[in-house]
Amino acid sequence: MDYRAAKQFILSKLRTELSDKLYYHGVHHTLDVLKMASEICSGEGVGGHELVLVKTAALFHDSGFVKNKHLGHEYEGCLIVRDVLPGYDYSSGDIDIICGMIMATKIPQTPANLLEEIICDADLDYLGRDDFYAIGDSLFDELQAYHIIEGEQAWNRLQVSFLTAHAFHTRTNKLLREPVKQRYLEELKGLVATY
Repeated sequence: MDYRAAKQFILSKLRTELSDKLYYHGVHHTLDVLKMASEICSGEGVGGHELVLVKTAALFHDSGFVKNKHLGHEYEGCLIVRDVLPGYDYSSGDIDIICGMIMATKIPQTPANLLEEIICDADLDYLGRDDFYAIGDSLFDELQAYHIIEGEQAWNRLQVSFLTAHAFHTRTNKLLREPVKQRYLEELKGLVATY
């Protein structure tokens, strides 16, 4: 597996082909998920070959956005993975594992094993971090740009229902992120109650 070359390829593709309206799902999000996936792997005791697979899945998990559509981007990302990664000496078994991780991030998340749990938690790690509101604002701006949501009240109601339904999967994020996420949920519930 030539992880470094695959990383260079996909980051270059994302930088040149992603829409400039992807205020949330830009390269910065991919790099954040890569960083958090690596940190969660460390917390969960995942290393070696499996760590490389998780990092590869993190890099490719939103690559389907190069098609400039929100719905089905996970499936499109798997098509890219299956097309590109054999050229970087990834085995078909490894590619299946990577696609499993990418598909697990589809909302609602459906991880079936630890590696899928890690990528799901890395993808939504910001829900329990200090930059929650700043990152949320970028997602709101993106959803408005794509005419997926109308107005701030609808957005805050969506956030309340999303945070209520969401659960972190790994031991690491349950410990580190869940309590902070619950605080944001209570703040947003209070805000929505004023509408």
